[in-house]
Amino acid sequence: MEGHEAEFQTLATAFEAILIAKNYGRGVVVRDEAHPLRFYAVRNWTDAKSAEKCHADPDVQAITSKLYQIARVTHVVNGVRRPDMLRLLLDDRRARIEADRRTGFDRRMKDSGNPAGADRRAGRDRRIGPRRLRDRPGEVDLVSAARRAREFAEATYSRFKVGAAIETADGTVVTGCNIENATYGLTICAERVAMFKALSEGHRMFTRIAIVADTESPTPPCGACRQILWEFGGNLEIVLANLQEETGTHQLKNLLPLPFDARLL
Repeated sequence: MEGHEAEFQTLATAFEAILIAKNYGRGVVVRDEAHPLRFYAVRNWTDAKSAEKCHADPDVQAITSKLYQIARVTHVVNGVRRPDMLRLLLDDRRARIEADRRTGFDRRMKDSGNPAGADRRAGRDRRIGPRRLRDRPGEVDLVSAARRAREFAEATYSRFKVGAAIETADGTVVTGCNIENATYGLTICAERVAMFKALSEGHRMFTRIAIVADTESPTPPCGACRQILWEFGGNLEIVLANLQEETGTHQLKNLLPLPFDARLL
């Protein structure tokens, strides 16, 4: 928030001091030159256990609570993970398939004359990341996050890929994609994957969810997803989009009138 820059810097410095003093890791805060009210906080954890201890530390929680009162905090990337040998093996196999043409010396050194030119990405948002945030400080492009999540969908049978991104009350974005199964009945939609992931990570308050599918018309959540979203998210804002543009925004209460919930038990 404008006018609280000095207080923000003081809290950031205190946070970094705790990281070092308790051997949780190290941190640095960098101001965005294009947006004076936007800062990027980069944390290098000692290990996954240290990150968990830091999140549970009362002193850290006290600083975080004060920070939320003066700034909108968005967690863009959380790279700390406990070792997962299966995931490492899969990533290694995928890395051997094909090198990224945009890395290292494979990058183009000059314009090759693409007829589409600078407009080749027109109508599509680029992948989410620290440099892909909207102009307003700290606000994440939720639709772009959902489009990115859609790329990981397991839609072997229907070929209908869906991505979802849900935003929590503290600005964290959790994504999901549809996962199909040979028995069909065990298939789970992108919206429920995103919600269950968020719940399993400790989030309990949500503001909105973006849902993306490759369709011209809006693709709203199915009945089961509407029930789950209402049960755990309440009257969420539902943002619908395809690969080119947003196709509609709704309040969940309008998509699920007269819902069944704990009030009826």
